[in-house]
Amino acid sequence: MSISATDVTAVPQAAARAVALRLRIAVTLTVLALILAAAVVIATSLGPVQVAPLRVWGVIARELGLPLDLAVSERDEAVVMQLRLPRVLLAAICGAGLGVAGAALQAVFRNPLAEPGVTGVSSGASLGAVAVLFWNLDAWHPLVLPLGAFLAAGITVAAVYGIAAGTGRASLATIVLVGLAVNAFLGGVVSAFVANARNESEIRSIIFWLQGGLEARTWEHVRLAVGPIAVGVVGLAALGRDLNLLLLGDDLAGAAGVAVRPVRWAVLGLAALATGAAVAVTGVISFVGLVIPHALRLVVGSDHRLLLPASALAGERSWSFATPSRGCCSSR
Repeated sequence: MSISATDVTAVPQAAARAVALRLRIAVTLTVLALILAAAVVIATSLGPVQVAPLRVWGVIARELGLPLDLAVSERDEAVVMQLRLPRVLLAAICGAGLGVAGAALQAVFRNPLAEPGVTGVSSGASLGAVAVLFWNLDAWHPLVLPLGAFLAAGITVAAVYGIAAGTGRASLATIVLVGLAVNAFLGGVVSAFVANARNESEIRSIIFWLQGGLEARTWEHVRLAVGPIAVGVVGLAALGRDLNLLLLGDDLAGAAGVAVRPVRWAVLGLAALATGAAVAVTGVISFVGLVIPHALRLVVGSDHRLLLPASALAGERSWSFATPSRGCCSSR
């Protein structure tokens, strides 16, 4: 069996392309990570009570046990660690989850308008949170609100997938149609709760949560969200190659060795997990999962092996300035 000159040169060319891709991924993610670190420090320094970025870094370094001799006051430490840093980190974590979920769903549905709430997870979380506020269940413990929202989001996604599978044609189009129907139905239920609120304070609480935000978020909210979002982000990033192949169509992806249906359901489940955890602690935030993947495709391309981790870092950075300073000293 003879070997042509083309075959001989193809191997080193493929190896060179692989090395170039790994180098590009490493450089891009390193730059985004450095920008993110700077964004976290700067966002934490903003607010009615001024804390210089160098002092913010001094507080963080002290908490991490780093040997940096930076003078910080007790006031600076209290403002950074108790008020601002939890919300900035929560914004970063939730932004990462929504950004990666949006990029993955756009690939699975092969639709540029797909966003994390398309499967009904956001409307389900909204209903759970509104129900908790309507019946004043959060009076028991502040974490009842995000836990109720997360539980309702999980039940809603399971119902959407169950209804789609029950039709006997659990295609992507069926899931989208069922998700849209469930979104519309739960939106009506939420409106009914708002219309039947007993007083103005209850209405304000419901509308305030539905608008989304980071006010009054604490380290408990960070601990509640970081686990599910980390699982979702890491799991989706590991499926980057499979998502690249799914863009070519189910037949070609299957011929290339992708288990199309298991991968598709895994992506839907991981995206719902990350989105549900994010929405549960922040309220409904739509722009991150829709806009960030599109913006990054213009810069890093459509290779999901790079796009997904880049979406995590860019999603963190894009939202770290969302509400870091508003009401930073509020007790609400």
